Amino acid sequence: MSLEIRVEPAAAERLYGVCDYYDAESLLTEDERRVLGRLRDFLDREAKPLLADYWERGEFPAQLARPLIDLDLMEPAELTGPGPERSPARGIYQGFRIFELARTDASLATWYTAQAGLFRTAIRVGASAEQQAEWMPRVVDFSLKGVFSLTEPESGSDIAGGLSTTARRDGDNWILNGAKRWIGGASTADVLAVFARDVADGQVKAFLVDREAAGVTLEKIHRKTSLRMMQNAHITLDGVRVPESMRLHGVNSFKDVAAMLRAMRSDVAWIATGIQAGAFEAGLRYVRERRQFGRPLGSFQLVQEKLARMLGNLTASLSLVVRLTEQQARGIYRDQDSALAKMQSCLAMRETVALARELAGGNGITLESDVARFHADAEAVYSYEGTHEINALIVGRALTGESAFAR
Repeated sequence: MSLEIRVEPAAAERLYGVCDYYDAESLLTEDERRVLGRLRDFLDREAKPLLADYWERGEFPAQLARPLIDLDLMEPAELTGPGPERSPARGIYQGFRIFELARTDASLATWYTAQAGLFRTAIRVGASAEQQAEWMPRVVDFSLKGVFSLTEPESGSDIAGGLSTTARRDGDNWILNGAKRWIGGASTADVLAVFARDVADGQVKAFLVDREAAGVTLEKIHRKTSLRMMQNAHITLDGVRVPESMRLHGVNSFKDVAAMLRAMRSDVAWIATGIQAGAFEAGLRYVRERRQFGRPLGSFQLVQEKLARMLGNLTASLSLVVRLTEQQARGIYRDQDSALAKMQSCLAMRETVALARELAGGNGITLESDVARFHADAEAVYSYEGTHEINALIVGRALTGESAFAR
């Protein structure tokens, strides 16, 4: 029996190098790697020099938006083929696209995923076939920009039962009243995908609301200590009229909303994993350059132990999201699967960014080292798209057959 020896490329030759320790990148095609390399080049040249200043100012670098859109990342022609009958880009590519954005900056990843993940999923899952045919091409090319408006001032984790924004049918229109909060990117969206409770049957419906419609008021949320570049809005809806044609006809209960969340939660797990990669690379870079007690900081035992733990967290998280993405590519979507990935990757992320901040010592609280930005931004990602506790209870319900959610 002969033994075939396969020689792997050195980590430095791969796109993700040491932060992809088990070479998940090998699952990508050459074309997919080429598109991601194009994104990497743009982020390194155009985005990274701006991040610290804009993060400190609490403003989004708007000059990056159009060039990022023009990179044609959502459904790149070289991956999907020409013309309107293109095949969708593979899930593993979409995951690594999120990973690449997040390893650079969590706000950039959140901004892009608001369109490519949240809003696109709302249309893909919630719109009728006719609506999808009209809207989806415009979602992909960003000519129709939208945001997912579910969370409310008084309801986050309990939104299934606590959603209080109302919708009342009035002939061929609906009248919406209520408020939404923490809606990222609302100020630059064309439409808001608003979820409201139908006063007639008590069921949740969804509507595409023109951001500039009469009765819509947006207020920027100030004084944030996390995702400072991402512009989150508090939205007030006061007698807003929406035509029936702008209702998502596939959303008729919260079960339909849950189907969207099931599909989107994996995106957040990829963001959490990408944040770990960015923090790990920043911490590793720091200990290679910094000297203490006459020696490289990276030569100390406790420093190396922290690096190994960070890499373990990152590798486990990347393995988790890759496997989840492979399952979803086969059509397997289960609440407990995406909930477990979000919960565990975010738990690992919290420790990884904390260790990165420790490695940089006092410099770890300055934006120059990059680790402070990852450390702060991780806190928002830890909570959105389902808190740790909510995701744990989703997994626990699947394991035991018993719901422990408060009634």
